[in-house]
Amino acid sequence: MKKLLLTSLILGCTIFVSFAQKYALVDMEYILKNIPNYEMMNEQLESVSKKWEQEVSKLQKEAQTLYKKYQSDLVFLSPKQKKEKEDEVIKKEQEAAELKTKYFGPEGELYQKRTEMMKPIQDEIWQAIKEIAKANNFQLVLDRGTSGIIFANPSIDISDQVLQKMGYSK
Repeated sequence: MKKLLLTSLILGCTIFVSFAQKYALVDMEYILKNIPNYEMMNEQLESVSKKWEQEVSKLQKEAQTLYKKYQSDLVFLSPKQKKEKEDEVIKKEQEAAELKTKYFGPEGELYQKRTEMMKPIQDEIWQAIKEIAKANNFQLVLDRGTSGIIFANPSIDISDQVLQKMGYSK
């Protein structure tokens, strides 16, 4: 009786394991650090970023210098001259802010340059992960660092079923 129970238990576990979904983790940071082109691109981006930071910093310093000069000459200026100097300082500050946004804003040149340079590497990593996932029947691949989903087998997506259950069509 014990042998039959033990055999049934082992058989049941084996069947359960065979139906279990398989998951995998990748460490994107580790992968990227071990790709020489990625390090080279990072250095290029850092170099460009420093150059742009210097440009922005130069404009900000010019604005500060204008403002200090304005403050020191304030007593000697007529109302019209005060207004002109204030406008000059404001214009220089706006130039610096616009340049900073142009280079470092959410859709700035640094973001675009990084995206343009990284796309081929990201595509190569994505293709490798996809091929490995399919070859090993992984249903889901997660990034260890962000816990974000890198790859999900479309067969485990139940979105259409959820919509159907709720009474909505595709």
